[in-house]
Formats: sequence, C-alpha cells, structure tokens
Amino acid sequence: MKKALIPFLCTILASAAIAADVEKTTTTTTTTYGDGTISEYAPGKTFIVKEKSGPVTYHYGKKVTYVTHGGKVLTDEDVRTRVKVGVPVHVYYDTEGNERVISRVEVEGD
Repeated sequence: MKKALIPFLCTILASAAIAADVEKTTTTTTTTYGDGTISEYAPGKTFIVKEKSGPVTYHYGKKVTYVTHGGKVLTDEDVRTRVKVGVPVHVYYDTEGNERVISRVEVEGD
C-alpha cells in the first residue's frame, strides 16, 4: 500500500508545483474615441490627430473602417480622396496596453 501511495503523492505534489508556476496574463481592451483634426497621415503607417490635449498618435489594427458622419462606409477611393491632413475626424480606438489602436474613423460630411 505504501509503495502505491508514494508515487501518487509525488504526482499530486508535482502537479501543484507546476500549476503554481503558470503565470496568468490578462489583457484589457477598452473602446473609446477621440476628436480632432488629422495632422499627419500616411495610410497604414501614420495617423496623428491634433486634439484639444495635443497631438495623439494612433496605431493601425487589423481592420480599420472609414465612415462618414452619416454612417456611410467609405470605399478605398473615397478614403484616398477624403482622408487627409486638415480633415476633422472622430476616431474610435481600442486601448491595448499603452497604444491606441484604430477600429473606426468617422470623417465629416455625408
């Protein structure tokens, strides 16, 4: 009986030790928005908006949706012609760590 009990107890203790070493990582993502005027823009690379608090750098996520104030989704051609330096925008973004990752950009007009 003792011979069977010792390996069983060793297995339980080893499992507990391994479980104690597992590190849990939690990432919190919050969606919010910012308002301002585009001050620097390079598609897919740079998106800086001059807000009341000063310039804010946004990062591109996997997918960015561009829409008008009325909710119309912009085509790629519309984005090329309407999204540029000096245009007022409403930027929806997710906070991932210390970065603001763009999910949606609303430009003025319909």
